[in-house]
Amino acid sequence: MYAIKDEASDIHIEPQRKGVRIRYRIDGVLHEQMKVPQYVLNPLVSRIKIMADMNIAERRIPQDGRIHLKMQDKDYDMRVSTLPTQHGEKVVMRILDKSSVLIGLDKLGLYPETQAQLLDICHQPNGMFMITGPTGSGKTTTLYSVLNVINSIEKNLLTVEDPVEYQLPGLSQVLVNRKAGLSFANALRAFLRQDPDIIMVGEIRDLETAEIAVQAALTGHLVLSTVHTNDAPSTATRLADMGVEPFLISASMVGALAQRLARRICANCKEEDKPPREILLRFGHDPNLHPEATFYKGRGCDRCRQTGFKGRLGVYELMRLNDELNDMIVRRAPPSELKEAARANGMHTLQEDGFRKALDGMTTVEEVMRVVFTGGH
Repeated sequence: MYAIKDEASDIHIEPQRKGVRIRYRIDGVLHEQMKVPQYVLNPLVSRIKIMADMNIAERRIPQDGRIHLKMQDKDYDMRVSTLPTQHGEKVVMRILDKSSVLIGLDKLGLYPETQAQLLDICHQPNGMFMITGPTGSGKTTTLYSVLNVINSIEKNLLTVEDPVEYQLPGLSQVLVNRKAGLSFANALRAFLRQDPDIIMVGEIRDLETAEIAVQAALTGHLVLSTVHTNDAPSTATRLADMGVEPFLISASMVGALAQRLARRICANCKEEDKPPREILLRFGHDPNLHPEATFYKGRGCDRCRQTGFKGRLGVYELMRLNDELNDMIVRRAPPSELKEAARANGMHTLQEDGFRKALDGMTTVEEVMRVVFTGGH
């Protein structure tokens, strides 16, 4: 109840040598919530296991389960995972708010022109559209928001996921079941005989899944999926690394969207801020040349638990493919060249999009730096 009230995304119950620590992840950062004595751990974990239909007698191996909750007339799903550690079982519960995923494309933090391009890509009759980013960067939420827009009575939408995080009306959602032999690849093969219009694959992890997804895109279906890369242009390189032929990638892929989640400045305690010059210079912005630019930060108040941030928004990089980029993919051009060509084609990089959001007072420059700059980029 407290976690949902604090809008936390995860609850961590961590046994330590002395006592048990309970932490909430709020806006992507963990906060310690309370400490409880050691003797509470076993009954607490057993109770959670009973609610999640797990085996309470088994304490030596990791287990997974789900708890369905109804609070304040809203439906929540808790995805529960237990892990045996030295001091007892650690439990992590991911809180899935059924309504949060249907927040709509316009609330994700996309600029109008990026959103228009994204919708244009997603209304194509066939092709493969990839959403990329590290774990916890909001890829699933973006995918569902896109599916929600293109979901209509005239179209047959099939998804294969591991696990099915949110149930959406009007879709046929298939859960990967490795024990029974139902993998992403097997489900995709079956999908092609189910007369689909749009196929969503939770994640492309191996060559087999990638090849069937490409074939589906080439045979007249729109395929949406996610893959782990740092930016949009390296999506093509990643697929080629997996072993997909470059000419097939260029023939099937229609676009790629890279994304990160940055924390929003708390609206209640927002004030002007002067970020250090060296940080601004990393974004190619010289404060001496642009004295009119204003930046903001949160002072910290009771509403945002003194952090200065409340809620999150996406930072995006949308690459649309054209003939030049397709030629480069076929001849296996390095990602740096692809990136230059994509920018010439009108792509805004994650850094540019994030910095624009900092200039518009949505987030802070430091926050954009935290989520966008990776080693060497």
